[in-house]
Amino acid sequence: MAITRRHLLQTGAVAALTPMMSMAAGIPAIETAHAQSGNGEPAWRHALSLFGDIKYPAGFQRFDYVNPDAPKGGVARIISLGTFDNFNIAVMGVKGSIAQAATMIYETLMSRSQDEIATEYGLLAESAAHPDDYSWVIYRLRKEARWHDGKPVTADDVIFSIETLKKQSPFYASYYRHVTKAEKTGELDIKFTFDTPGNRELPHIVGELPVLPKHFWEGTDSQGRKRDISATTLEKPLGSAPYRIADFVAGRSVRLERVKDYWGAKLPVQIGQNNFDELRYEYFRDNVVALEAFKADQADWIAENSAKQWATAYDFPAVTEKRVIKQEFPVTDSGRMQGFVLNLRRDQFKDARLRRAFNYAFDFEEMNKQLFYNQYKRIDSYFYGTELASSGLPEGQELEILQAVRDQVPPEVFTTPYTNPVGGNPEAVRANLREATRLLKEAGFEVRERKLVDPSGKQVTLEILVQDPSSERIALFFKPSLERIGVTTSIRVVDDVQYENRIRTFDFDVITDVWGESLSPGNEQREFWGSQAADQPGSKNTIGIKNPAVDALIDKIIFAKDRAGLVAATKALDRVLLWNFYVVPQFSYPYARYALWDRFSHAELPKYARSGLPSLWWYDADKANRIGKRS
Repeated sequence: MAITRRHLLQTGAVAALTPMMSMAAGIPAIETAHAQSGNGEPAWRHALSLFGDIKYPAGFQRFDYVNPDAPKGGVARIISLGTFDNFNIAVMGVKGSIAQAATMIYETLMSRSQDEIATEYGLLAESAAHPDDYSWVIYRLRKEARWHDGKPVTADDVIFSIETLKKQSPFYASYYRHVTKAEKTGELDIKFTFDTPGNRELPHIVGELPVLPKHFWEGTDSQGRKRDISATTLEKPLGSAPYRIADFVAGRSVRLERVKDYWGAKLPVQIGQNNFDELRYEYFRDNVVALEAFKADQADWIAENSAKQWATAYDFPAVTEKRVIKQEFPVTDSGRMQGFVLNLRRDQFKDARLRRAFNYAFDFEEMNKQLFYNQYKRIDSYFYGTELASSGLPEGQELEILQAVRDQVPPEVFTTPYTNPVGGNPEAVRANLREATRLLKEAGFEVRERKLVDPSGKQVTLEILVQDPSSERIALFFKPSLERIGVTTSIRVVDDVQYENRIRTFDFDVITDVWGESLSPGNEQREFWGSQAADQPGSKNTIGIKNPAVDALIDKIIFAKDRAGLVAATKALDRVLLWNFYVVPQFSYPYARYALWDRFSHAELPKYARSGLPSLWWYDADKANRIGKRS
C-alpha cells in the first residue's frame, strides 16, 4: 500500500487537512478475508483490513482519538516550501507544480483510521464487497455524497476518475495497472475487475482512489472554454471535501475555507475534525526566509527539516517566553529510504562495484557531527524504522523466498549482514577510501593524473543536481570525498520547476531522493523499483532499476497471503536492494519537528498520527488571548 497524500495529511506528515472516513450503519464489523453472505455471495463490509482485525464496529459514535467537543472556528496559517502553478491533481508529478491545497478538496472511496496499521473505512463509499480470491471489488457510494455545487457524487464520477488518472499519471497507471475494468453495476455501485486473483491489496488500494467530478472537467470555464484535464490550470476546481479553495495568489498563497454545508459534517467519524474555519498556505522558496516569517508571526506553525536550524535558530524571545513551543512527534506510521541516487541509465553507474565505492567514500559520521549536531542516524534499510527492515542473515520464510532467486542476486545476500561503512575519524576514513579504491580497481577503473577513468579510458564525471540550500550543503560535503577517489564532481542548483522537469525525464547523474514506505507495502513497490516503471517518465523509479530478481520479490510482497509472508518478502526485497548498492544511503530522524505559536490544542494523539496537524487540532481562544494577537 502506498503512502498516499491523504495518509500523509491525516498523520501530520505534511501541513494540510483532509477529511476522515464515514461509516455505513447496520453492516457488521468483519475482517476482510472469508466473509460471505447467507446466499454465498460476498458480504458487504463497512471496512477493509489487509491482515488484521477491524477495531471500530458499524454504528460507532466516533474515533477514540478525537475530541468530540472540539470548537469550530479560527484560522491556521501554514508554511509551504516551493511554489505552485497548478490545481489539477490528474497531472500532479507530470506537469507543473501542484498546490498542496488542491489535494485537500477531494475525497476518496475509503480512508484510513489513525490507530490501526492498514484498515480503511467508508468515506464516499458506504460499503464494499469482494470474493475470497480478491478478483474484483464492488464499492457502493453514499446517497448523500455531494460535490460543492450540490450535485451528487455518482458512479460515473468514479469510473471517470480511475480512467483519467491512469491515463494522465504514471503513478496511478502503475498503481492501478491490475485494474482491467471499472463498470457501473447499480445506481450507486461500481465494480472493479482485476487481471489476476490473489492480489489481496487490490480491493484496499482501489479504496484510495481520489474521485474527481466528471461534469466539471467535461464542462466549460467562466470564459466558455472547454476544460482540459490533461493540462495544468489555476482555475479553482470543484471538490467534495470539508474544505474548498476560497482564493489564492499564484505561486504565493492559497486560502481554504470550511464548507458550511458539507454533506458529511454530521457523520460520526467527522466529529472532532475539520475544526478550522480557514487554512492559509503561505509559500516560501527558502526555508531560512520561511523561518524568519514564522518568527515574525506571519505563520502559525512550521515543520523543521533542518537539524542545524532546529538546534540553533529557535532562540528568539517568543520561545523563551513560551509563546512559541517546539515539539517533536514520533514517526511510527511509516519507514523511509533517503539517499544519493546513482542513475543507472548512465553507463558509468552500471557496475555495482563503482556504486559500492561511492558508499565507502561517504563519511556520514563526520557530516553528522559537522552539519547536523549528531542528531541523525544512518539509514541501513529501504524500510528503515519499521519491522520490515532486514537485519542479520536471512532465515526461515525469508530465506526460502530468496532461494528462488539465488542465482540472480549478489552472493553476499546469503553470507553477510548488510552494514554501511563507518567513518568519523582519519583512520576509518583512510581505510574506507582504500576499500573504495580496491573495488574500483577490481572493476577495471584506474586513476590517471588524479582522475578516475573507466575501463575504456573515459573519465568518470558526475553532476549532483539539487534544488535547495539544504541539499546543496550535503552535496558539497560529499564532493571532496568523491574527488579523493578521482571522480570529477560538480554541483548544480536549479529552481523548482527545472528540477521537477529534469527528474521527470531522468535527466540527471545524481540526486537525493526519498521513498516513504507504509507499514503494509504492496503494489506501489512496482512504481518504486519495478522494471516497467524504469522507463516511464515521472515514475518513482528514479534509480532506473531493471532487475528480474527485484520484480520477482515485489510479486511475493503483492501476493503474500498473510502478514508473516508479507514481512518475510519485504525483508528479502530490502536485502537485495541494499546489496545492489543502488543508492548511497543518507540519514533519518525518528521524529517530526514542529514549532508552533501556542494558539492551538489537541486531544491525545493516536499511535500513527505523528503531529496530527492540523486534522486533530483546533483553535484555542484562551491560549490565543494569553500570547496576544497575531502580527
